[in-house]
Amino acid sequence: MLTVEQIPVLNDNYIYVLKCLSTGDVAVVDPAVAPPVVQLLEEKSWGLSKILNTHHHFDHVGANKKLQAKYGAEIYASNYDLEAKRIPGQAISVSAGDQVRVGDSVAEVVELPGHTLGHIAYFFTEQKLLFCGDVMFSHGCGRLFEGSAQQMFDSLGQLKKLPQETTVHCAHEYTEKNLDFSKSISQEFDFDHESTYVKSLRSKISDGIPTVPFLLKDEMNSSPFLRASTVEEFAKIRKLRDGF
Repeated sequence: MLTVEQIPVLNDNYIYVLKCLSTGDVAVVDPAVAPPVVQLLEEKSWGLSKILNTHHHFDHVGANKKLQAKYGAEIYASNYDLEAKRIPGQAISVSAGDQVRVGDSVAEVVELPGHTLGHIAYFFTEQKLLFCGDVMFSHGCGRLFEGSAQQMFDSLGQLKKLPQETTVHCAHEYTEKNLDFSKSISQEFDFDHESTYVKSLRSKISDGIPTVPFLLKDEMNSSPFLRASTVEEFAKIRKLRDGF
């Protein structure tokens, strides 16, 4: 069984520290900066065996080298990013369907191009925990910096096939602006911006409570990006969001 520690950093990033309760094995997902990770590990007297990167952007890999040097952690990321040599310290590459273990817990690697061409996610199948970097946010998805609308549409389609009870851990707290955007297009795209779920998100934001993680089933019924039925519709929504 895994325990998950969520660390807010920078303006809106989240770092996740995972510990297997039965073995004590510890991994960190997308460490943007080192000090808060080191502080948590030292406070809890934990080591660190693995760094799991979803993609190469600086706010996901910024602490790789420091954590690797301090703890000897192995760095995992996609085969694409290893070949491109753009993940600091990466020695281990993974592809779709590969497994990554954190103690007794096993994550399946999902390839999700769109935001970047080497983007991957880690899905812990037994616990139904997804760590998806910048592919899916609450009511949003990542910008298309390298990939196409078709690739991102297909990547979100892969995530939509996961169990509905999956808990989604994304890397940013973008929910408030995403909700404002969703409201702005609600009439054109038949979006209910007064749903119980949306009201619960607004309440959390008002109270200063993180809206991440969230359940996939809630987003499936609510996010305009997940509700898009064609790539053309998705591309239009993504373009509108880029200019919002």
